[in-house]
Amino acid sequence: MKLINIGFGNMVSAERIVALVSPDSAPVKRLIQDTRDTGMLIDVTCGRRTRSVIITDSEHIILSAIQPETISNRIAGGISDGDEEEENE
Repeated sequence: MKLINIGFGNMVSAERIVALVSPDSAPVKRLIQDTRDTGMLIDVTCGRRTRSVIITDSEHIILSAIQPETISNRIAGGISDGDEEEENE
């Protein structure tokens, strides 16, 4: 099982990720609100701005403060210098 760092020491299993999207569109915002209402939302932004939304196969939605491109590179096995984007906030 490959675990991906999604910011602030939080990890998610790469095999469980179905989609990795930006939170800017109206349908994604509705999805976040609906998931929050059902209790299936996991917010790991630590109070920072949400930059990516991770949708899992268990229908959980995870909010992260890391850019989708950075998480995608981590999933693909690319090298990343820790959490450089977290430190820029």
